[in-house]
Amino acid sequence: MDLNYLRRLLKIFDESTLSELSIEEEGVQLKLARHISGGTVQTVMHAPMVQPMQHIAQAPAVQAAPAQADATPAEKAPAGKATHKVLSPIVGTFYRAPAPDADSFVKVGDRVSVGQTLCIVEAMKLMNEIESDIAGTVVKILVENQNPVEYNQPLFEIDPS
Repeated sequence: MDLNYLRRLLKIFDESTLSELSIEEEGVQLKLARHISGGTVQTVMHAPMVQPMQHIAQAPAVQAAPAQADATPAEKAPAGKATHKVLSPIVGTFYRAPAPDADSFVKVGDRVSVGQTLCIVEAMKLMNEIESDIAGTVVKILVENQNPVEYNQPLFEIDPS
């Protein structure tokens, strides 16, 4: 949503007699509500934090496929080494590959670069490519293929060295 658009909405809402307004546009939910406390009216704006994603591509729904040998999370990270965790920017279903019969985007031990696709998180029939925000080596995959993930849930551990 455009900032000017949000400002216009807030102004219109403030000038109206509405007590609540909910809007969902481009995957962003916005809820405006008035709360009366001690004779004064307060306008509260609730909007979930949405992190922009580089690539959002619509693809057909992924069908469940039999588990593959490489679909299990890998061994633990070496003790004493600090790893970087790649977090899920959205709630959805985790997929390691672009299609059931395709190879995984990455495996444990793979070297990744910034912007490289690590997985897909499907949300509302949209396939959202999750990219690496750091260069390094994939040390651990923290989620099983086709499992649900939460917002800010760690998906991968990457050794930046």
